[in-house]
Amino acid sequence: MEIRKILPADNLQMAAIVRNVLMEMGAPTIGTAYADPNLETLHETYNHARAVYYVLVNGDTVVGGAGVSQLENAEPTICEFQKMYFLPEARGLGFARKILDKCLQDAISFGYKKCYIETMPYMHDAQKLYKNAGFYNLDNPLGNTGHTSCEVWMMKDL
Repeated sequence: MEIRKILPADNLQMAAIVRNVLMEMGAPTIGTAYADPNLETLHETYNHARAVYYVLVNGDTVVGGAGVSQLENAEPTICEFQKMYFLPEARGLGFARKILDKCLQDAISFGYKKCYIETMPYMHDAQKLYKNAGFYNLDNPLGNTGHTSCEVWMMKDL
């Protein structure tokens, strides 16, 4: 498996992964990435300065991904780690941490000072990964993500 930047041809595969994983986890379809209007155009969404989205591919098949971009309606020094989802066959192999680290390194090079994350209370593996990477919990959400069902808010100083 290899990590690379998202291509236009990866858009629909990654959208399906996000939706499938959210359904697998029993997440609501409203107030999560499931309903994001840009979910099927991730390449275009992250194809600008100070943003990047990486996918994990197994041969020609996308099996997961994550990205980082400016946190909407927040200080320009705060980015958001976004849309990290992996199919079951890609979990537990260390790729989530590798993509997280790549995104954080890019965030630093883009000039961000802090990185924000939202997740759901029952996504324990994700929270453990974030805490191990130096994220800490916040009492309130930041920015305007539209993810009202994500009730765990975390931050990392870069």
